[in-house]
Amino acid sequence: MQIRGALLDALALVSPVECAGCGALDRALCVPCLAALTPRVAEHRLPDGTPVWAALEYNGEVRRAILSFKENDRTDVATALARPLAAALDSALSRAASASRLELASPPPSRASLARRGYDPVTLLLRRAGQRASRVLVPARAGGAQKLLGVEARAVNRAGSMRAKSSLAGRAFLLVDDVLTSGATLGEAARAIRAAGGEVRAAAVLAFTPKLYGTAPEQMEFLSISRDIARTED
Repeated sequence: MQIRGALLDALALVSPVECAGCGALDRALCVPCLAALTPRVAEHRLPDGTPVWAALEYNGEVRRAILSFKENDRTDVATALARPLAAALDSALSRAASASRLELASPPPSRASLARRGYDPVTLLLRRAGQRASRVLVPARAGGAQKLLGVEARAVNRAGSMRAKSSLAGRAFLLVDDVLTSGATLGEAARAIRAAGGEVRAAAVLAFTPKLYGTAPEQMEFLSISRDIARTED
């Protein structure tokens, strides 16, 4: 570990890079920002009751690192982000008892987001974690932007936006995504799988954003977070 750190320090002198979490001229992720990615897996629930295990809370260095990865082509931090996602996956798989084998599935990216980024963030994170999702869902229609929408409006906006490629009868799934905000995207993915006869046992995400809405100050904070999430959503 010390040798690796020394090599990274030497490389940073030759080719300086900003830390994706704090912007310091150091390496892809500095030591404090790497520490912020230490998983603290906690259970949450989708509006339909499906359990979701999240590794991190979407704020501070975690938020900046994810935004850098998804919006600034910082794929050099994908491996570091894949580790906490793997921890969430392990927790979800160990608790989602099922008589059948669980397949991983993720919400389908839009053509626009793939064209803009050149990669699907969730697929890349899963690959770095040594996992692969079954491509069972496709967009059914173009969804409007989630930006500035409240929880109920986000659910309405996502409703009917996905469909299964074929029958999923007899198959059980664990959903995977990067950031959980209101649960609208994962909820729509779960609906589409169930509509095709499949079963959704649980979900795992890299980070979870507390649903902060209601009073005026809380609503402003929710809208601020939503702007960040909207920049990263497909």
